[in-house]
Amino acid sequence: MASEDITKLAESLAKTKVGGAQLSFKGQSLKLNTAEDAEEVIKQIEEFDGLEALRLEGNTVGVEAAKVIAKALEKKSELKRCHWSDMFTGRLRSEIPPALISLGDALIAAGAQLVELDLSDNAFGPDGVRGFEALLKSPACYTLQELKLNNCGMGIGGGKILAAALKECHRKSSAQGKPLALKIFVAGRNRLENDGATALAEAFGIIGTLEEVHMPQNGINHPGITALAQAFAINPLLKVINLNDNTFTEKGAVAMAETLKALRQIEVINFGDCLVRSKGAVAIAEAVKEGLHKLKELNLSFCEIKRDAALTVAEAIEDKSELEKLDLNGNCLGEEGCEQLQEILEGFNMAAVLGSLSDDEGEEEEEEEEEEEEEEEEEEEDEEEEEEEQQQLERGQGEKESLTPKKILDSQDSTPVPSPPVDVATFLAFPSPEKLLRLGPKCSVLIAQQTDASDVEKVVTTLLRISSVFKDEAPVKTAVHETTDALMKKAFTSATFNSDAFITSLLIHMGLLKSEEKIKAVPSLYGILMTLNHMVQQDYFPKSLAPVLSAFVTKPNRALDSCSFARHMLLQTLHQL
Repeated sequence: MASEDITKLAESLAKTKVGGAQLSFKGQSLKLNTAEDAEEVIKQIEEFDGLEALRLEGNTVGVEAAKVIAKALEKKSELKRCHWSDMFTGRLRSEIPPALISLGDALIAAGAQLVELDLSDNAFGPDGVRGFEALLKSPACYTLQELKLNNCGMGIGGGKILAAALKECHRKSSAQGKPLALKIFVAGRNRLENDGATALAEAFGIIGTLEEVHMPQNGINHPGITALAQAFAINPLLKVINLNDNTFTEKGAVAMAETLKALRQIEVINFGDCLVRSKGAVAIAEAVKEGLHKLKELNLSFCEIKRDAALTVAEAIEDKSELEKLDLNGNCLGEEGCEQLQEILEGFNMAAVLGSLSDDEGEEEEEEEEEEEEEEEEEEEDEEEEEEEQQQLERGQGEKESLTPKKILDSQDSTPVPSPPVDVATFLAFPSPEKLLRLGPKCSVLIAQQTDASDVEKVVTTLLRISSVFKDEAPVKTAVHETTDALMKKAFTSATFNSDAFITSLLIHMGLLKSEEKIKAVPSLYGILMTLNHMVQQDYFPKSLAPVLSAFVTKPNRALDSCSFARHMLLQTLHQL
């Protein structure tokens, strides 16, 4: 490190605010790659007696620097709070687990007893959870009260690893006579989906001491929501439940409503953008009316709730003297319904608690209501079919073969009907991970063969369909990668394929580039971003397209903001090219 850089770092550290027993390097944009880079940080840590809280947010720590910082932490037995969010900016994903292992081992060696661990906004993915798995299972975390893992891209795999570690921590700490008493759990924007949420729900049920759970934007549907509801029911101290931007539907909402009836300490319910719909809203209103006297905030915004159901919610809060905010914006009340809602609350002298209704969708016509009911039924049928397909995949062909002729004859009525065969056209028309896997090991060849590589629009559409089923689970991830490789290798090596037209069309379909024609952007960019992250690293991908892709993915965009982990991964890869 140059002498002027060391001087600059020293000056920055001199401004470090040290209050009470906290040492903070927050937001100093320190680039700590080597042991030499970290010398001043280590000095500050070593000289701080009675260190209880260490803030490293907003810096970037490499593997070597993490090792020497860890060495300094081995003597800090009084450390209780690790504020380590956003501390791996620009790092390769492979660098993060070893860095976390070094830091975790140091805390274990020091005999620290953590109260808070915050690793939010570190794009470490499922592998990163392995980096602090040992720490979570160790005595250093038997005293943990707050665990914050927001926006880490853990995925289903990471969620399962985390859940297993929490259960192990509870088991070991219980054996010591002081069971883990976790109070606050934060894991928003992690794509946990149903399987990850269900695994964590099992851990929550065992722990039983939660006071706040924040799990927004995780792609959780009613099976996962129902599992969480069952776990919440045996966490009687719960005050805050934030599941914003998941998909309850009526089934999940009813299950959650039943749980709310059993909870007495609830202060904040955030089910905004959760598609609870009218029947779900009525069920939640009933739970609110029956109890929840400490309720301060109820968010049911953007949930496709109609007028009568919204009015039922308003009537349910009549005796909630602690209520500070009721959010029903973005539903389907209509002008008259909005007025009626306000009148009801004015009658309770509670008009002040009602949030804005500026984004109300207007009252739906009868035909639209009938269509919506049909859509609900179709969604539920699709979910049930997908669950059934997944179960059949997990059971495997072997189980089917184990049925003897006698068993088949004895139970003809109950014998499961085999899933119909899937062809390429069926998959591309209605893509799902299960259908892609059911195409078999030759799925990549089949899709590539049936796609006209000279037709740019056809290639883009096929790529988007393939990437839409991307999951972090190994079989699906591998199938998506292999199919993408076969398709794009064929396209890019074709003499008639226009690469520039391809990237332009792709950006338009992703909603990152405007077009004169009305083209509907894909609903989620996560799959295509993760697929592009793989694609750009392959030999067939023209390196001349990388700067164009990087420029558009870097630009501010709401759709990209909701996929920050995937966006970060792609930009990091493009930067390395």
